[in-house]
Amino acid sequence: MKQPILGKISPIIPAGSDMEKAIAFYEQQLGFTTIYQEGEPVTMAIVKRDSVEIFLQKNDDKYLAEWTTFRIQVDGIEQLYQELQTNGGQMIHPNGFLEIKPWGTKEFAILDMAGVCITFYESVANGI
Repeated sequence: MKQPILGKISPIIPAGSDMEKAIAFYEQQLGFTTIYQEGEPVTMAIVKRDSVEIFLQKNDDKYLAEWTTFRIQVDGIEQLYQELQTNGGQMIHPNGFLEIKPWGTKEFAILDMAGVCITFYESVANGI
């Protein structure tokens, strides 16, 4: 019998009440491309960069957004960090600057327009 294999994850996250502003942030600041929009005005959008897809859902619950967080594995973490710095760098989390963590990753965190925290990480230790 074939064993199941998990693939990529596509989170659905709160994007705030201004979807146009949220989409522009993901495109212009983080380098994503919008591959789908729903509603008039837009209530949901899918943005993609490489193999990462994020579903942006119109939702202005600030509490929900500030407690939403996820991690994205990256090859070339230093280059991505530099790219985001070049794009303004304001999105870098105040406590999330690029550093090596004790659990064997080099990582940094950003806050999107709604307050969602996204950590980008790259393994630096064997076996992680």
